[in-house]
Amino acid sequence: MVVGPDWAAPAVARLADDRSIEGDRVRTAGMADLTVQVADHDLDADWVDQNAALRDALAAASPVGGRATRWGAELYVGVPLDAEAAATATIVDPGTVAYWPTGDALCLFWGPTPASDDDRPQAAGPVAPLARLRDIDPLAAIDGDATLTVRV
Repeated sequence: MVVGPDWAAPAVARLADDRSIEGDRVRTAGMADLTVQVADHDLDADWVDQNAALRDALAAASPVGGRATRWGAELYVGVPLDAEAAATATIVDPGTVAYWPTGDALCLFWGPTPASDDDRPQAAGPVAPLARLRDIDPLAAIDGDATLTVRV
């Protein structure tokens, strides 16, 4: 195992066969950080660099989910997380998985919402980006509310 110089104390240790150790998890290169199941679709997602405390809280609570409500090209489901948002935004990129602290909800964005002024997703209030979906195309087929589950 290669972990770098002693002074570096890396957060991720690399193994010789393209695997890495993050905390107590071993990941294979290309493996998704989390899976979002919406209706009959399993969507892979990768963590973003923001909001580490919320990411950790979501991972600790995993699996989470329930009946999600659709709001334009957004689904949100109540998921209370006990952590503070470090960075928030109201306009996000399509494919963003975010936490809405005001509503204690996990949100998936793939297009405009009723709050949007253009084609970009806009949340009802500040959200904390946590991950990015690799493929948002299956979400276009969602008609109305849907069951949503997140597994880390």
